[in-house]
Amino acid sequence: MKRPLAVALTGGIAAGKSEALRAFARHGAAVISSDDVVHRLYREDDGLRDALRERWGHRIFRDGEVDRTEIGRIVFADRAELVWLEAELHPRVRAATEAWLAAQTADVAVAEIPLLYETGGEARFDRVVVVTAPSGVREARRGTVAEREERLVPEEEKVRRADFAYVNDGSLEQLDAFVAGVLEELRSS
Repeated sequence: MKRPLAVALTGGIAAGKSEALRAFARHGAAVISSDDVVHRLYREDDGLRDALRERWGHRIFRDGEVDRTEIGRIVFADRAELVWLEAELHPRVRAATEAWLAAQTADVAVAEIPLLYETGGEARFDRVVVVTAPSGVREARRGTVAEREERLVPEEEKVRRADFAYVNDGSLEQLDAFVAGVLEELRSS
């Protein structure tokens, strides 16, 4: 069985990665979101849940579920805690994504990975698509993002390194047309 063309989708906070991923799905690509994988791991990975409990105690659980808001308060207030959490999550997310990719039968499989360049993950993919947006557009969607982006690869660098890039400051129809064009090019090469 032929492996699908593996495409990573990345970009800045509130740039529209999730909307782009939905567009890829609408156009027939298999899709997976790293954020969805993390949510599943928080629910189902007992080893991860035990590590979280050991590190931060029961305060990060609410009604038996991992309280992502509480984790966010912890890790965004203390860089060392964020580094610890990422060391727990990234290998698990990578393994889940690799297993998902190996099981795909579609011709193109797209994985949304917000920290693709920051984790050196681009080498695992055949192509990279970056979705970006001007800071004013992103802040209108999500609030202030500059503080959280300080540790990320700059948008300009992501665009420079990508195979495809899109500035998402227009309509959903325009984003959809960009995705359709990317898929057409990928499928014809």
